[in-house]
Amino acid sequence: MPAATISPARVHEHRTQGRSCVLLDVRSPLEHRGLHAEGVQLHPLDRLDPKIIAATRPDGAPVYVLCRSGGRATQAVDRLTAAGLTDCFVVEGGTDAWAAAGLPVVRGQAGMSLERQVRVAAGSLVLIGVILGFTVHPYVFGLSGFVGAGLVFAGITDWCGMGLLIAKMPWNQVSETKAACCK
Repeated sequence: MPAATISPARVHEHRTQGRSCVLLDVRSPLEHRGLHAEGVQLHPLDRLDPKIIAATRPDGAPVYVLCRSGGRATQAVDRLTAAGLTDCFVVEGGTDAWAAAGLPVVRGQAGMSLERQVRVAAGSLVLIGVILGFTVHPYVFGLSGFVGAGLVFAGITDWCGMGLLIAKMPWNQVSETKAACCK
């Protein structure tokens, strides 16, 4: 069953009317630092703990989840729902749609998006595999095939192991003092 969705405008309307809700951003700290919805709580998908959300959520308050465009938010809502939380919604179009709608955002120092980093890494590995396959040994073409199979798997399942690994890299971590400006 697909995750329930809500438009950014409806979420903003609920918030401006003073309705109690939880707005989560499940992107990486680096992405969050570059641009995020005003008043959002950062809970990166790779560290999302439904128990923490449940413990801090006001009784009966809906949980609205943002990522860049919706894929990670859907995974987060699935996790939250599986853990027994109800009234969890994916914000349609994510932070991109939130900003495009002219809703309040906080802009900070931008970094390269996780999606772009995955494309650079995957493309580099394929290129290296092809070059080494021609120059060193034909078996090295297997590297390109492996990366291609991983991309197909990520496209079908909407789960990207390379993305999760890259999200943990030091350049994608934000120090506590820099992250504090984004809460």
